[in-house]
Amino acid sequence: MPALTFLDREHTIAPLGYSRWLIPPAALAIHLCIGQAYATSVYKDALVKHFDSSLTAIGLIFSIAIVMLGLSAAIFGTWVDRVGPRKTMFASACCWSSGFLVAAAGIATEQLWLVYLGYGFIGGIGLGLGYISPVSTLIKWFPDRPGLATGMAIMGFGGGAMVAAPLSRELLARFGGAAAGGDAVMKLFITLGIAYFIVMMLGVFTVRVPAPGWKPDGFDPKSIAAKPMVTTANVSAANAIKTPQFWLLWVVLLCNVTAGIGILEQAADMIQDFFRNGDGVSTVSVSVAAGFVGLLSVANMAGRFVWSSTSDYLGRKPTYMMYLGVGMAAYLTLALIGSNATALFVILCVIIISFYGGGFATVPAYLRDLFGTFQVGAIHGRLLTAWSTAGVLGPLIVNRVLDAQGEPGHLMARDYRPALFIMVGVLAVGFCANLLVRPVAARWHEKQPVTDAADGAAPPAAVRT
Repeated sequence: MPALTFLDREHTIAPLGYSRWLIPPAALAIHLCIGQAYATSVYKDALVKHFDSSLTAIGLIFSIAIVMLGLSAAIFGTWVDRVGPRKTMFASACCWSSGFLVAAAGIATEQLWLVYLGYGFIGGIGLGLGYISPVSTLIKWFPDRPGLATGMAIMGFGGGAMVAAPLSRELLARFGGAAAGGDAVMKLFITLGIAYFIVMMLGVFTVRVPAPGWKPDGFDPKSIAAKPMVTTANVSAANAIKTPQFWLLWVVLLCNVTAGIGILEQAADMIQDFFRNGDGVSTVSVSVAAGFVGLLSVANMAGRFVWSSTSDYLGRKPTYMMYLGVGMAAYLTLALIGSNATALFVILCVIIISFYGGGFATVPAYLRDLFGTFQVGAIHGRLLTAWSTAGVLGPLIVNRVLDAQGEPGHLMARDYRPALFIMVGVLAVGFCANLLVRPVAARWHEKQPVTDAADGAAPPAAVRT
């Protein structure tokens, strides 16, 4: 369509004088919107009551969305590199927003399968496309600081709930009062679907790709060769999945995400259950619990930026040893004495979720170190199938354990311990997998110099750094 030619890759190549620091806001416009997925706990109980269903059945909405995130990222990864970020981000905005509207229709008609289709399937495709499109673009703009780049790209996804949780709570109160039910959630979904489309389009119009041959002032590509575990060669997406390094990182990401996602999805209820007195009444109010969700969102977002940026100095492998090793200690402490004091509980959860977020933001830079920049977006998309798997495993483990322990609203700290001990074991598996990661063998490297498909076809342009 002629009206959509502005989405074509040739129209996204940065002009002379374009600053690379305009790209992070474009990425944030997308990731802050799709990061709403982390705020599902705010209205989860209302959907349980509306559909007269279980926590496991409602949690499946989130799991389907995460599964589709990974699958769409894997399937469309090479397409993203070929067509460029603008067209991909536009497709993401359409899927994510229409997913809310279809889910709202499902709530209005009391058809849970429509919510699965809308928010889960269609919205999940929007999640996957929106998640990977800014990441590979920022890596190309910041070859001198890939950890910083991926942290900037992905921190918005972790911070999405920081905006969505209080916004959703306020809108639910306006639409349904103190006892907001399914009708209020339906109106919330319609409002969010429209608002998110508008915000995401700001990112679509802003994003650019660097011209072929561009590099930051003063950057010498040869300087990265002196760092261990970093290659100057390139590996294609087709060959990357044949290497043991890819599958070891797949396991690392799977374990890190599984351990964090179940707790994050349960956050609002978890803090109330951990501090329930002998009479079965929680000493933590609903508003405080919602604030805790927002705090974890800040930790998620901050971890993505701080820990990923730190990995530029520590190295990717040592950084993951910290995520997984310290994470095991934090989960064990949470299970044994986390209910002794609210401050201790909050600190442990903040550490865990910051590592969870950091793991997401650091893995694209880890992939770039091992496989080069040639098709890092497509490789990243394939790796996100680990997130899809974790999106099922994490909530399923926690929700199954809690469903077996008792009814929602009557659970206590001890009911969470079996799930927390399982997470310690999951992190131990990831720790061992990370120890086994080594540089990729030269036989997998591209034999001829390659041209980065996402860089476009224009001559080099001078761009401000």
